Amino acid sequence: MKRAMIRTTTPLSTRLLAFGLGAALLTATAAPVFAQRTAQDAAKEAQLSERAKKDAAALRAEEANSGVKPLTAMAPITPDNVWVLDLSDGGRVRILLRPDVSPLTVTRIKDLTRKHFYDGLAFHRVIDGFMAQGGDPKGDGTGGSQEPDLKAEFNWLPHMRGTVSMARAEADDSANSQFFIMLMPRMQLDHKYTIFGRVISGMDGVDKIAKGEPPEQPTKIVRAYIEADGGQAAAPAPAATPAG
Repeated sequence: MKRAMIRTTTPLSTRLLAFGLGAALLTATAAPVFAQRTAQDAAKEAQLSERAKKDAAALRAEEANSGVKPLTAMAPITPDNVWVLDLSDGGRVRILLRPDVSPLTVTRIKDLTRKHFYDGLAFHRVIDGFMAQGGDPKGDGTGGSQEPDLKAEFNWLPHMRGTVSMARAEADDSANSQFFIMLMPRMQLDHKYTIFGRVISGMDGVDKIAKGEPPEQPTKIVRAYIEADGGQAAAPAPAATPAG
């Protein structure tokens, strides 16, 4: 059923005349009203602006006195905070470490890396569209270093593609040496695992890591090093010793 519509038959000349008068009235009245509003609001806007400046200055002073650092989504990329993984698939993965949010974990990663703990270890659990897990000298997900387990450092960083986080057992404070790299975002993991870095280059190499639990021919970390260490990274890797 068609909708009923009421159509007007006003002559075109009459409609144009009415439009012209309306436009003239609008032009005549719009400017004074706008000018009057601006004049009335000018003082109030100046007061609000001044108050905002004072509030901002007070917040900056409070931040400076508190000693609390503001949250930053990206830390400065410096050689002493870049963890490099040379993979058997030919990829070189550079990971920006975040000691500002996970200082204990980053210290552990650096210590184990400088002891060549990660050299030769495989990615033993790699789930397509999810994550690649490595750092286990036993290669079955039950191993770790001989260092004590770490206290959890759950933080505000999200589990996005390229995020690097610590694997753990059921207890919060059970992370040790195993880590995983996110292949795709998975926000359900946020605040449950310690994020300590993010891939800043070489994600294509991560994508090529052999899939499986475990993979038939696992991708290995040929060499891991801190970028600032330079020539020390080329030292031969000793055989990994499983934790007792």
